[in-house]
Amino acid sequence: MNNVRKVLFVLFTLSLCFFTLSGCGYKPSVSYAKKELSGKVFVKLFIDLKDPRNAVLIKDAMNQLLVQKLNSKLVYDEALADTIMNIKITSVSMTTLQYDADGYNNLYRAKVNIGVNYNNKEEKITRNFTVSGENDFSLGSSTTITDTKRFDAIKSASDDALDEVLSKIAVASFKK
Repeated sequence: MNNVRKVLFVLFTLSLCFFTLSGCGYKPSVSYAKKELSGKVFVKLFIDLKDPRNAVLIKDAMNQLLVQKLNSKLVYDEALADTIMNIKITSVSMTTLQYDADGYNNLYRAKVNIGVNYNNKEEKITRNFTVSGENDFSLGSSTTITDTKRFDAIKSASDDALDEVLSKIAVASFKK
């Protein structure tokens, strides 16, 4: 009886070690995105004349995303890059969500659409997609949208949109 317990214990321990070490094969989406954007990356920004401040923020946020999440090597010369990523704000809209008792707008939604295009020179792959983000904001006691509130709302909506970029790149990596 005692030997049976020892054998069962050893079998259980070995099988537990086997399943733990072999795993289920799960890989986070970041690993697929990292493989898709391997090498040196150049981020090219197309500045919209209506929103030049927000366009620059989007490029900075994209650079931060590539460096922090994918450990990409950014280059500042297009000729040195293995992958060229083009980003552009395709549209910005403000929608009224709520009016106060006097009929004034007091709750808005900023929606930003960002076009992303990347081209991998080595694998000769070009992919295009659009990401969108929203941000709801209140005017408080004011009745007009100030430039600062608009800027902050668009920045938050852009950050929301850029959160989708990694998953879109990971999904695109499965397409041949």
